[in-house]
Amino acid sequence: MNLTPERVVTERNWVAERVETVVPIINDVRDDLGETFDTDVDHVTEAQYLEEVDAVFADGDLAVNVAAMVAILRGLDVEGDYPGFVVDEILGRELAATISGTQPLRTLGEATFHYADLRVHGDGDENAGVDDCEAALAAGFQERIPGWNWTERESPFGVE
Repeated sequence: MNLTPERVVTERNWVAERVETVVPIINDVRDDLGETFDTDVDHVTEAQYLEEVDAVFADGDLAVNVAAMVAILRGLDVEGDYPGFVVDEILGRELAATISGTQPLRTLGEATFHYADLRVHGDGDENAGVDDCEAALAAGFQERIPGWNWTERESPFGVE
């Protein structure tokens, strides 16, 4: 794989074009996790998602890594799928973590990827890695976008 600035733009555009697929996944995950943790979690809009896509891809060092993982997942297919499911899980988890940012959001992105991945199943004509890519995008971007009560307050553990 050769990653050029042009290829990063191509992958960014693909991620942005998934808005109608990824945003509903984000909101379904937020609804379910909010219910599980007895909290209200704001829904994400398509505009918020696209704004964060732009933010991720505006950071060149982050963009090239996200683009590489997206490109690999988009192209990943394994005959019979099951033998290759570990690699798409590893790449999906890492993509979600990379998009999410620093700790603790990074780890939450990884955990949320596995939760989202259970809910996302690609079309039969898509490569096996595409649904993992979509789950990773949902998990990573939902961590970046405000809406969780605990991220809206100042931590009581900060030391001055």
